[in-house]
Parts: sequence; C-alpha cells; structure tokens
Amino acid sequence: MRFRWVSLMAGAFLLAPVAGLAVTCTTQAELASLDRDALTAAVGKMTNAVVGQDYTALQADLLPQEVSEWEGIRSAVEQSGPLIKSGQFKLRNLYLLDSSSQNAPADTQFFCSNASGTLTVTITMSALPPGRYAVVLADAAGAPMAGQMGLILAWDGAATAWKLAGLTLRPGVLNGHDGIWYWTHGRELAHVDPWTAWFNYEAARFLLLPVDFLSSPNLEKLHQEQSQIAPSPQSAFPLSLPDGDRTWKIETVGFDPVLREPDLGVVYESTGVTDPAALRTEATAVLSAFLKTQPGIRANFHGLWAYAEKNGKRTPVMELPMKQIP
Repeated sequence: MRFRWVSLMAGAFLLAPVAGLAVTCTTQAELASLDRDALTAAVGKMTNAVVGQDYTALQADLLPQEVSEWEGIRSAVEQSGPLIKSGQFKLRNLYLLDSSSQNAPADTQFFCSNASGTLTVTITMSALPPGRYAVVLADAAGAPMAGQMGLILAWDGAATAWKLAGLTLRPGVLNGHDGIWYWTHGRELAHVDPWTAWFNYEAARFLLLPVDFLSSPNLEKLHQEQSQIAPSPQSAFPLSLPDGDRTWKIETVGFDPVLREPDLGVVYESTGVTDPAALRTEATAVLSAFLKTQPGIRANFHGLWAYAEKNGKRTPVMELPMKQIP
C-alpha cells in the first residue's frame, strides 16, 4: 500500500477516474457500537499525540506499509503547532469505508449518505487497496487559527487495530476569516471584481475542509457559483502585461496559503536572469504590473508569491506583502 503524503496545506489523495466497484461507506451516526468505540479510541489517541507532539506514540500507530513516510508525517506535526495552539481537537465527521470486495488496488469512490438519504458526501481515493478504512475530520476548538485535521486510518488485521495511514493539517482561518466569510465575500464581488471574487472562492474551498478528496452538496454549490463568474481568471492565461518597453507573460495565478496567509502565487516567464538581486528586481516588476491590472487583488489579499519559469523549470523567488509591491 502506498498513500500520498503531502505538506500541511494539501490533501492526502489525488482525485482520479473511479472504478465502479461494490464498496460501502457508513457514516458516524450509523456505526455499530464496536466500530464506533474502537475508532473513537484510536482517533483520540492519535489526535492527542499530534497535540502533544508525541512522536513515539504516533510512530507506534503508523501503518507498517507507511513506515518510509514517517519523516514527512513528523515534519507535518512539527509545523502544526501554530494551527492547534491552545486548542482541543473535537471530532467533526467520521466515515467507515469498506473496499474489501476489490481484488486489487483501484480508483474508488464512496457515497456516504445520512440515514434519511437527504445528504450524500462523496469520498474519492486513487489506487486504494482492498481493505477497511476510516476518514476522520477533526477541529482544534479554541485555537486562534482554528486548525483542522484530516486522518485516514486503515485496519491492520495482523495487529487487530486501526493504524494511521494518512494525515493532513490546515488552518480553518486566514487573516481572521473563515471559509464562510471568504465564500460570502466572493459572492459579493462576483459581478464587480471577477478576479478577486474567484480567488475568494478558492480560499473558501481551502478553509472549509482539511482534505481535497471529499465532496459535499455544500462544496458543489460553491463550485457551481464560482464556475458562473465571468470573465474567469482561468480563461485569461497566458496573460500578457505591458510594462514600459517590455511585456511580461504570466502563465498562471493561484491561491497560495503556504505561509498561512491569504496570498496568491504568480507564475511568470522569466528573462533568464540568475543573479538573486536581479531575479528579485524582475519579480517585483512582474508583481507590480499584475496588481496595476487587478487592483482589487491588492485590497483583498495579504501578498503575492513570485515563481519564475524558464525552459520548463519553475523557481520560487519570493513572497511580498502588498504594501511592499510598488
């Protein structure tokens, strides 16, 4: 088994085409008492280990097939301190997934409905081996950054225990605002500032869940609203920006919360300069030209990352707060 380990700010699995297989999902409310008690105990132990940065306990709970990924997990937990500081993890949702009927690893989709069938959450995982799994969402209640955690547990038959198979941590708040605020703000700006609105929707999506492999009616509504924004930034690239006697070419712009700030990342075609000072001067000129065409971005986000691209190689140059960009 090989799960995809990623940084604090990303999901644990990639979305992919899904095989039609006889798999099941049981929601938290529908769990049998034995499953509920065992999973609750396992989750409590793991979240306590994260909060206390108890690496010995966390490593002991790691699924054997994932031991090579330990350093990535340890790094994620080490960096999670500001996200969960002064908080206490509370369980938000728990889904028990059963793909035991599969004969081999496969792209798999689970439909998790409540008892009345009025709400269905879809969980999509790529190359999932046959077995029993649990997806857990939890929140660091009381933490200033409203940290949120996504856990993937796998049943280890040899140990007759639930083991850690995936972990992600994200803030639930950026610049004092949660996902609902960014969603509402994006909706307000949709007709007056499409670019700023689009990236507010991106911020909302990032903050609403700690994982990228789960879809809900709420997120589908967000996606539908965002898709109606016109003109969409996605249709503008590559974007040419005249700047005096030269023209900059921007390949793409994306939401970039790596510093736990509501930043955007700007990928541009570099002239090929390699001197660090010259590269920063070039990047500053590109970011300045971009903000002149999209002033709403300056007023609504913290800063911009510059990524220089040349001959297929992308190099992160720097991050500048808006007030430092001319």
